[in-house]
Amino acid sequence: MPTPLSPEALRGAPKVLLHDHLDGGLRPQTVIELAEARGHQGLPTTDPVALGAWFRDNADSGSLVRYLEGFAHTCGVMQDEAALVRVASEAVQDLAADGVVYAEIRYAPELFTERGLSLEQAVEAVQEGFRQGVAASDDRIRVGALLCAMRQNDGWQRVADLVVRYRDAGVVGFDIAGPEAGFPPSRELSTFEYLRQQNAHFTIHAAEGAGVESAWEAVQLAGAERLGHGVRLAEDIDGDRVGPLAAYVRDRRIALEMCPTSNVQTGAVASLAEHPIRRMHELGFRVTLNTDNRLMSGVSMTSEFATAVEHFGFGWGDLRTFTVNAAKAAFLTHDERRALIQDVVEPAYAALEK
Repeated sequence: MPTPLSPEALRGAPKVLLHDHLDGGLRPQTVIELAEARGHQGLPTTDPVALGAWFRDNADSGSLVRYLEGFAHTCGVMQDEAALVRVASEAVQDLAADGVVYAEIRYAPELFTERGLSLEQAVEAVQEGFRQGVAASDDRIRVGALLCAMRQNDGWQRVADLVVRYRDAGVVGFDIAGPEAGFPPSRELSTFEYLRQQNAHFTIHAAEGAGVESAWEAVQLAGAERLGHGVRLAEDIDGDRVGPLAAYVRDRRIALEMCPTSNVQTGAVASLAEHPIRRMHELGFRVTLNTDNRLMSGVSMTSEFATAVEHFGFGWGDLRTFTVNAAKAAFLTHDERRALIQDVVEPAYAALEK
């Protein structure tokens, strides 16, 4: 008989996480301690349980703008090297404890320069934290970094340069993040051309805060290898009819970094009942399951797996497919992806499905 889909079994299953924001995943206690040590003002409470609830309640507003308000506090306490090392290390340890075996954690270096850090110092501090977190987790997890440019700001090229400069130090790719509507990839297409010329990987937040046209620009103008969220690509699907853009994304195996809980909280979809993940999975899209912001959304990979089971009726076979999809879409070498799937993911899920 298959292993029951209990919280313990879901936590023990190996997971591959492609969409997780460093500044959206702090421990509440860490936010409180760093705020006190660094003089950050304005926390709504210094009780860790209450603070965690405040972040979740703020995220549950159904507004992406309000969802993003909590980042003023997390980014506010991440303005020096020691804080970045600590936050990065704890993030890795928390993911490893949750059964994540490979994670790509993204962050925008420019958000950590308010008190004088250079972009390079921010990147090196985070990478050191990742190294410490992996070591503290007995090498049970591997981590790659995605560097984000804030799409409402200029200077995407500076971040792309960092991706290329630090790709031998654990940086695996590039992304643009921030307000999607009004700030399309076409603002700085030269950045994506540069990344392709440098053989660098990139994903793009698309079809979350804006519609199908956002996904079209990301794929057809910029050449994105994956879509961050991609949930509103469902607007190009009508029953069994898959529209031309959606079909292109599916047939080219462009992965969708879906985050169901976050998608409801930001208003990308009205409710879990209306989330298109099951339909898109059934239609053969390369769907992956992700956390987005663990603190803001009050989630973990285990809880997102549990949500997928409870609300969408997924079983071990589906969770296995999502995990394999994520491994196939990871910004690793072919041999590394194959080893991750064949040596780690497949044997574990085969045992769970017996």
